[in-house]
Amino acid sequence: MKIRKKEKLLACWLALAIFSLLSLSQAAVTEKKALTFGDFIKIKRLSDPELSPDGQQLAFVVTVMDLEKNKGNSDIWIVPASGGTATSLISSPTADFFPRWSPDGKKLAFISTRSGSPQIWVRTLAGGEDRKLTDFPAGVGSFSWSKSGSYLLVSSAVFPEAPDLETSRQWLEAAEKNQVKARIYNHLLYRHWNSWFDGTRSHLFLFPLDGGQPVDLTPGDYDTPPLALGGNLDFSFSPDEKEIAFVRNIDPEFRLALGTNNDIFLTDTGARVIEKLTVSRANDIDPRYSPDGRYLAYRAMHRPGFEADKLDLILYDRQKKSIINLTENLDYSLSEFIWSPDSQTIYCLSEEKARTALFALKLATGKIEKILAGQMVSSLQISPDGKIIYLVKQTLNHPNDIYSFELKTRKLKQLTDINGELLASLEMNPAEDFYFDSEGDKIHGLLLRPPFFDSARKYPLLLLIHGGPQNAWQDEFHYRWNAQMMAAPGYVVALVNFHGSPGYGQAFTDSISGDWGGKPYHDLINAVDYLRENYAFIDKDKLGAAGASYGGYMIDWIEGQTDIFDCLVSHSGVFDLRSEYGATEELWFPEWEYHGTPWNQPEMYQKFSPSFYVKDFKTPCLVIHSANDFRVPLEQGLQFFTSLQRMGVPSKFLYFPDEDHFIQKPLNAELWWGTVLDWLATYLKH
Repeated sequence: MKIRKKEKLLACWLALAIFSLLSLSQAAVTEKKALTFGDFIKIKRLSDPELSPDGQQLAFVVTVMDLEKNKGNSDIWIVPASGGTATSLISSPTADFFPRWSPDGKKLAFISTRSGSPQIWVRTLAGGEDRKLTDFPAGVGSFSWSKSGSYLLVSSAVFPEAPDLETSRQWLEAAEKNQVKARIYNHLLYRHWNSWFDGTRSHLFLFPLDGGQPVDLTPGDYDTPPLALGGNLDFSFSPDEKEIAFVRNIDPEFRLALGTNNDIFLTDTGARVIEKLTVSRANDIDPRYSPDGRYLAYRAMHRPGFEADKLDLILYDRQKKSIINLTENLDYSLSEFIWSPDSQTIYCLSEEKARTALFALKLATGKIEKILAGQMVSSLQISPDGKIIYLVKQTLNHPNDIYSFELKTRKLKQLTDINGELLASLEMNPAEDFYFDSEGDKIHGLLLRPPFFDSARKYPLLLLIHGGPQNAWQDEFHYRWNAQMMAAPGYVVALVNFHGSPGYGQAFTDSISGDWGGKPYHDLINAVDYLRENYAFIDKDKLGAAGASYGGYMIDWIEGQTDIFDCLVSHSGVFDLRSEYGATEELWFPEWEYHGTPWNQPEMYQKFSPSFYVKDFKTPCLVIHSANDFRVPLEQGLQFFTSLQRMGVPSKFLYFPDEDHFIQKPLNAELWWGTVLDWLATYLKH
């Protein structure tokens, strides 16, 4: 009897112990934390999937940021097209990226910096060492295979007046050794985004894989791919390898700084004849031949000088020599497209209300059908049988992964889970849609609640303002202005797609031009009013705003228009429209937006310049700018900060001597996030 009692007691203690261990184990699994910079920097960044010719595997790029080395490094991974374990395929201490399968699927070519400059390397998948294919003096920008696998099309920078590649190499080496770094310019553009022109141009070369010499297909003082407003694929082989389509701008009046006249050109593989296909003075990009070779499709704008014009899908019938607009009646601007293997359908993507829409366009009938909506997808690939589209999908709380989309059932299937373990440990809420009325339109935004949200609490509201201005917040995991990082300290984050944002019809996008400080500003203020009145958990007395580029401009503008915010953050913001015009790069941009030059339209440049409202500055503001930002030059940030200081407004200036319009280096990003979040906490935390 005593033994039985002891046995029972032992069994009870054992059961209790097991239960406790299981509970602790379960707690360890389910316990989550808010996103920190340490977690954020560990997130693997997936991009550029490429389907093998047999449709069995996907190669893709994974980039990992390294704080210790203060840089990122990219490797090439692979995953079965049916799903399964993704594994690293090509790795080195330097960057390996841009994977492209040979047509027979036996080799994978890629760009690597392991030899010092970006060159094309190739791996034979059956075995063997990686082999270097190219040795272009300035490295390789991008490339594509011919259908037979006999040639590569390669873009590389050269001196246009140099007679051959070797001369370009000698001139580059001489410039590097020359202790005098001064340059003389007599034309526009002389600098762009983050670099000064060094006299080179990007040319397109026919690179034979049998050991022959590369042939320059695009001689002259022009860039291929184009310098600005280029597409996803700005050169391609015809299936029979007799013709090559490419993009460049040769307009003598509206080149580069003054226009957007990129055109489609055709040449033969012998580079004997170059024919200009398009005649519009607006932007024509992304030429892609149909698999049967009959058609050449490309994307095109219609208004010269406007970077945010609607991009239509244009079809050139090579037999009939005719051109038709396939999407003239579709009020969507197309971001990318892909042909079906049978050449009968074109699948295209467009922004739609902070996400994307996927359309199927049937050539035989001209019918356009939306087959996927409400998802943020990109990077289309299609199976050899035309039944499955592979794509990259992300959300505001989940970074990129590869998915398959079965066209018959229209079901999405996740194929990779690159950050699965890390994401499982983080508390990140999904985006919520909201709508409100402003300036005669229904305005859309995304709302993000902080981690471990408690509806009984009151949270400060942080308004994030996007750049562009013809850009939009999307349901995406942004690696620079990450909404989850902004929400993590305990803020409700609002992302408003004000007038000017794409994805809501072209008229809505057009509406910001000539009205930078008008409707968009009213939309943002109305958004704040709507959110504070309709969400009980928002603290009406704690309000901040932050933005970059045009978003930075809007912060500068808000500074002189209202004092409803407790604090502001301006990154690379435009402060004075007139002085910015004289120091920036693509002049067609301000001339479109402000309806002319500062001397022809002085009232427009003055009307919406924050610099004219300095006397009304009151709100504490953090100003951030970088030395190598030529898109919005450093002087704009300096002028803004100086004005804040002279007005006695609490302000701080964060300056990066080694960055451009974006913060790229991990250690700089760590400082950026620390400074921004500390500034917000100073004024928004109770």
